[in-house]
Amino acid sequence: MAENKPAVKQQQEAKEKGVIVYQVAGQDVKLSYQIVRDFLTKGNGQVTDQDMTQFISICKYNQLNPFLNEAYLIKFGSQPASMVVSKEAFFKRAEAHDKYEGIQSGVIVIRDKDAIELEGCFFMPTDKLVGGWAKVYRSDRKYPIVARVSLSEYDKSQSNWKEKPSTMISKVAKVQALREAFPTQLGALYTDAEQGVVDITYEDVSEKVTKEKAANANKETLSITPDANEEPKSAETPKSGDEAPGRPVQGTMEMPKGEPRKAGF
Repeated sequence: MAENKPAVKQQQEAKEKGVIVYQVAGQDVKLSYQIVRDFLTKGNGQVTDQDMTQFISICKYNQLNPFLNEAYLIKFGSQPASMVVSKEAFFKRAEAHDKYEGIQSGVIVIRDKDAIELEGCFFMPTDKLVGGWAKVYRSDRKYPIVARVSLSEYDKSQSNWKEKPSTMISKVAKVQALREAFPTQLGALYTDAEQGVVDITYEDVSEKVTKEKAANANKETLSITPDANEEPKSAETPKSGDEAPGRPVQGTMEMPKGEPRKAGF
């Protein structure tokens, strides 16, 4: 019997479509269409090959590790897929830059008819929350990079925006200031809060991927067909005293009773 090699090759290529391996902080990150589709996409829509190619390319170029919650795809119905990058990924990249010297951030409120910038996310019950602000400092810039954002532009009164509006608007201000301060490193990256997508609980899937690979190991069914040029072999009955092919011969030897076993025998 001979393997149908073209069929096996096609199955392997389909399974490994879009494979890219790159390093982040000394660790190998392997992505493929199948991994992105099964583990790194949220929502009820079907992502296209174009969506996955773009996602994988951006992750590689920006040295993002999706298995550590640094990036993932969201796709709902027929809407375009959205790539979401975590706030933590922004800070990691900023802190890795030798010119980064810190960030200040907070919220903007109306108090006694005056707009006031408060540091942090706390404000008085009598204050009216209207926005967020952030300042990023670089050692090679004379002035800080400042971002001020309006709450009305981002608040959809859903999910975290409804429960923690000051935290969310402050988050938007931080990532906008970081992106303006480091356009080369963060220029094409956006968080869920900026894109207005519904917040989805995300989990670290690195262990899940490893377990599923182990569970599915050696389970792939291969299509095997006889070689048309190969003549069938007739079954041969082993002669008396012959051992089955491929099985080691196991001999036994009896020693005369009462005689000691000699060394080297």
